Amino acid sequence: MIESNHNPPLLHDYTQLLQRSRDSVETKQRINYEQEMEECGLPLVDLGGLWSMNEEESVSCASEICKASAEWGFFQIVNHGISLELLRRMRKVQVELFKAPFEQKIASGLLDNSYRWGNRTATCPKQLSWCEAFHVPLSKISDETCYGEFSSLREVMQEYAGAMQELAKSIARVLVMNMGGGRSLWEDNCNESTCFMRLNRYPSCPISPEVFGLVPHTDSDFLTILHQDEHVGGLQLMKDSKWVAVKPNPDALVVNIGDLFQAWSNDVYKSVEHKVTVNQEVERHSIAYFLCPSYESFIGCCDKESSIYRRFTFGEYRRQIQEDVKDYGHKVGLPRFLVST
Repeated sequence: MIESNHNPPLLHDYTQLLQRSRDSVETKQRINYEQEMEECGLPLVDLGGLWSMNEEESVSCASEICKASAEWGFFQIVNHGISLELLRRMRKVQVELFKAPFEQKIASGLLDNSYRWGNRTATCPKQLSWCEAFHVPLSKISDETCYGEFSSLREVMQEYAGAMQELAKSIARVLVMNMGGGRSLWEDNCNESTCFMRLNRYPSCPISPEVFGLVPHTDSDFLTILHQDEHVGGLQLMKDSKWVAVKPNPDALVVNIGDLFQAWSNDVYKSVEHKVTVNQEVERHSIAYFLCPSYESFIGCCDKESSIYRRFTFGEYRRQIQEDVKDYGHKVGLPRFLVST
């Protein structure tokens, strides 16, 4: 990667750390492992059936969503109701945003000061994140003062966020109803004041076998909808105790279950570990929408007597994750909230 005025100084900041670790056994094993990566096709759900007036088709589609959420924790959706024209417009303005000079992105207060890059506290290659991102609260997307010189971004951001919000609610409704729960779980607590969008860019990386674009993790929300790069792969997930690469599908969005739905469903739905790798020659972009509750919202199994997790608030969960990362260098997550602990 050639350092340019719009790239964060990833290579500059990570070089010494990588030099010290380049000959380690861990790094050599990782390089060999990445070269043997399998590619998979996620379960593909046609959401056209969900909107159908035919009850049999609607029930069948809902069943596919719930099955994929339980067996994979990930699935792809087509006929999702979001126009390709909107997806293309959003990708175009996203690419233009990241072309801004690095100094402007980090200092201008763009999108509620949501810009972040890399992991400057990393102490070994497995903690590196070769990426830059805007992690934007939906509550700020309509605020004109957040855009600065990028005022043209506001209209498409609002339209895109609104469309993703409705799509996420439709999928959440299916998952909740399948478990016999009421709509109040998300309708009362998940709205534009609590949810987030993350615009990601993964620059090309000359040392890609040694670093992650995004380190292995699970999502700390109810569910995530990802518009990933249509051509450049990089998303990988844990399936049957091994990493598999997700083959890009230009016609589909990717949905994955987060920690909160796993806890609420008593482990019926799976929040699966996933990561992003980088490419040595080309950059990659993606956009993630996170369906989150308010920080005061309680998460608890609908069957309280058999729950394997104690009741907790989203705010409590987020604080515990931050403490775990500070103390251990990584997220511990749901095991911290098991009833037995």
